[in-house]
Amino acid sequence: MALQDIDWLLSNVDWLHFLTIPLFTGVVGWLINWTGLWMLFNPVYFHGKRLPGMRTFATLMPRRVQEIPGIMHGALGWQGIVPSRAAKMGSIAADKAILKLGTTSEYYRQLDPDAVADHVIDNFRSQIPTLVDEVMRAEHPRLWRDVPQTAKSSVYSRVQNQLPQTIHGVFDTIGEHIDQLLDPKLMIIDHFDKNPGLVVRIFHDFGARELRIMVHVGFVFGFLLGWPVALFDHWFAQWWLLPVLGSLVGWITNELGMWLIFEPAEPKRFGPIKVHGLFARRQEEAGETYARILADHVMTLENIGDYLLDGPSGDRTRQILVDALRPIIDHAVGPLKPAVRMAVGQDRYDAIQDRATTAAVGMTVDPFRDKALSVQQSVGIRALVEERTKIMIPRDFVDMMRAAIREDEWLLYAHGAVMGFMGGYLHLYVFGAGS
Repeated sequence: MALQDIDWLLSNVDWLHFLTIPLFTGVVGWLINWTGLWMLFNPVYFHGKRLPGMRTFATLMPRRVQEIPGIMHGALGWQGIVPSRAAKMGSIAADKAILKLGTTSEYYRQLDPDAVADHVIDNFRSQIPTLVDEVMRAEHPRLWRDVPQTAKSSVYSRVQNQLPQTIHGVFDTIGEHIDQLLDPKLMIIDHFDKNPGLVVRIFHDFGARELRIMVHVGFVFGFLLGWPVALFDHWFAQWWLLPVLGSLVGWITNELGMWLIFEPAEPKRFGPIKVHGLFARRQEEAGETYARILADHVMTLENIGDYLLDGPSGDRTRQILVDALRPIIDHAVGPLKPAVRMAVGQDRYDAIQDRATTAAVGMTVDPFRDKALSVQQSVGIRALVEERTKIMIPRDFVDMMRAAIREDEWLLYAHGAVMGFMGGYLHLYVFGAGS
């Protein structure tokens, strides 16, 4: 078609064909963003089917294809991009936020270990007679049966009087070595990996309004981009233009939607118009939400206790407890220690010490798994994270929120392109090529 033959001034237009193109692209833009958000967050766990040989075949695919949820596990199906990258988000959150917001020692201090120690002492004190009785009856029942009640009461009192110093010493020692015993990054990665729904909740609790706006803006972007598509379709009247330009509109619609959510990190003015990313402008409110989720579900006393006792440094933590609590029997017998050791024998005395230490360790760590105490002690961590999230550099805050999905955004853009192609082809099927 010669350029002079093109109807540049729209003097001979099929207006039904022309005007329905922006409507189509607007609706497709809305559907693209709506389904794109579904792809981001749903389902929380992988749904699909494993195929024989798929895992081996996946190693030959391009790296980006391998990253599609399920592919490297030898399965075809889908898992939301955000929950499928839960462990990665945990790592990024630790690097960009949690470890920047506070040191390991600071987080430990925010749990108020002295208050936890007092809780242990209160629980432990009343159990001392039972603990001593059980240990002695198990290791030397005859000796303990012959001990007068006044002497037993003296033993109980010695242990109870020594208890505050012993327990506070345990928590002070843990605090001194907390940087070696606790790795917040590994703890958070493991927690997010086991609880991918928590990552979804972070986005929903904080950005529900912004995500809804993103869906509705999809129609606006699609509608506006549809006008140049309609013009090109009319001017050049090629059957392939609508599907191809529809793909371009779909890609751009998703990319504009992501930009609207995250950029610019700091407000910029273009004349009277102020432009500011929807997430970025709510950094203060986000600090409150992020701090609540982090304090109530991740950096909790219960989770920290589980990591200290069962994590990579669990053996070392338990050894600290054993070393601190082992003298408990020595304190119990007081000045009679040489006589008692002679009476029961060194081996039996050591067995009594070992059994008492094991029981004492169990009583000491139980409060870490006390959910009510964990909630109570989370207040300090919440305040620390909230305060420092609010004063983060805006670019760091935006990077923290976006980094978990940045590498997988191409999937959303590709999904938009496919849907745009289908929308363009549907219009072509219903109304034909432009003329």
